[in-house]
Parts: sequence; structure tokens; C-alpha cells
Amino acid sequence: MLMNQNPFARRKCALLASLLITLTVSFSACKKADDATPALSTIGELINTGSNFTLLKAALVRAGLDGVLGQPGTYTVFAPTDAAFKAFGYVDVAAINAAPVDLLKTVLQYHVLGSRISSSAIPTAVNTPQQTLANLPIYVSKVGSATSTSTTSTTVSINGARVLQADGPASNGVVYAIDRVLLPPVFGNIAATIQNIPLLLPSASFKLLQAAVTKAGVGSILTGTGPLTVFAPTDAAFKAVGYDSTTIAKATVAQLVSILSYHVLNSRTYTPLVTNGASLSTLQGGTVTAGVSTTSITVTGKGNSGTASNIVGPDISATNGVVQIIDRLLLP
Repeated sequence: MLMNQNPFARRKCALLASLLITLTVSFSACKKADDATPALSTIGELINTGSNFTLLKAALVRAGLDGVLGQPGTYTVFAPTDAAFKAFGYVDVAAINAAPVDLLKTVLQYHVLGSRISSSAIPTAVNTPQQTLANLPIYVSKVGSATSTSTTSTTVSINGARVLQADGPASNGVVYAIDRVLLPPVFGNIAATIQNIPLLLPSASFKLLQAAVTKAGVGSILTGTGPLTVFAPTDAAFKAVGYDSTTIAKATVAQLVSILSYHVLNSRTYTPLVTNGASLSTLQGGTVTAGVSTTSITVTGKGNSGTASNIVGPDISATNGVVQIIDRLLLP
């Protein structure tokens, strides 16, 4: 009968029931806490909601790539800010929508890797190639630089773009904010790139440079395997030191070879890798001196009487190197 049940047994059952209730409440609280943990946004969502990426968002929509970065995956995206697009010439959404879709798509794919790479996984090295979704390599550099307090800081750059903010976490990868739009080497080698730069920058003309290269017979240097860096003087740059078509026609081949080879470095050198006062060795055998400030990057030839040449079109990638447009001919 129930009246005869052991009181100790009843107490034991009560304790077990209390313990079960406590465990149930505890697990429920843990589950609620777990459910309250915010899920990471996708890369697409980060770009769509980022106040500094309105032009990148418009470009992705224009190129039909906006859905890709919202899908599951392991992407690394180097995301140009609005300021980077404006510096490139795309000042607003209307300019983005006027761009050729195929070219815009290639440019954007050139900013995306198919794997997730954190900044800690980037090797400390210069120009480590990484394959992009455009099936063209970008060059990632991680270098140390001395500071005013004699300590060393590490900076990361991609081609000619500096990383402004690294390791933005997303559910499908990681985002790096960068200060420049990366232009893929769509024109081919350095010679072809110089020839086609006016399609991107109509104000740039290289007729005198091409005439000098043809007369000197050094075109094969610009089409070789490289890697090279070429300081490419515009027509105005030649004229700034008194060289016009007549002067080039009268110059000897040896003179032109000396001048032109003085504009070539035997390396792929993007501007973030150049330090102030650096002496850069040229194929001619002499050196040019670099100047770096917060507002400009310059190179000065030994024969330029201290007058620097400004790099007015930096870091234009080619398959065999990089082109730096300058506004004054360098004289050895």
C-alpha cells in the first residue's frame, strides 16, 4: 500500500526529480545562449552593408557577380574602397554602369582568390603570386619597415595597393579593404600594355617612346619574359627635357639605348615596395633615386640636375612586369 512506502525512497525520488529539473533548465539556458551567438555575415552581405563599399557593390551588380560572394565557399576578397574607385576614375555609380561589363567582370575577378587566406598565413616575402578567379596572378607582399621609434612594423600590399584593414571575417571567407583598384594585365606584355594605356588614360600618349624604342631596336626587352619594371615617359615627359621627334631622329642608336635602358629595372617593383632615398639599379648600369612622401612618389636620374620625375600613373601590371608612367624623361 502507498501508506506503507519507505520515506527514504520517497525522498530519493524527490531528489532525482529535482536534479532532472535542474539539468533540464541548465541545458535549456545553454541552448538559448548558443542560439543567441550571432552568425557571421557572408562577404556579399559585408560589402552590401559597408558604407565604404558602395561603388564596389554597384560594380558587382553591374558585372553579375553580386550573388557569387553570398554563396558558401572559401574566398579571399581584396575590396577597393569608394576612394579607391574614385582615384581609378569611377567617381559614381553612373560611371560604374557605363563601364564595359566584360572588362568590369575581369577586373573584379582579379580581386578574388578561391581560398581563404588570413594575414598571418601570408609569407613575409616580396611578390608571392596568388591565382585569382580571373585566372591571372596577383602579387602579395608582406614586408617589415622601420618606424621612427626604431621598431619594425609589417605592411601588406597587393600589386600596388596597400591593405587598409585585414582579416574581415565572413562565413564564406575573409575580406581585405585596399586603397586602389587592381588592374589585371589584360593587354599582355609591357610593350602591348604601353601601347594600350591610352585606352584607359586618354591623356597619356607614348608616341615618342615608341619611336625611340623602334629606332634603338630594344623592343625585344619589353616583350621578354621579365620580370621588369619600366618607367614609361609620356610624350610630354620627353619634351620636358628637350626631346621631340626631330631630336630622337637625330640621336644615335647608342644614345637611345643608353637612355631607354636607364628606364628599366630588372625586377617587378610596385610602388609600396619603394622606400624613400632608395637607389634603384637599372639595366643601363646606373641608378635612379626614389623619393617617397605622403603625396607623391618620384624617381630622379643622375643627369636630371636634381629635378625629379613624378610617377603619375603607378603600378600598371603587365604579364612580364609592371609599368610606371612618369612625367619627365630620366637622363643617365
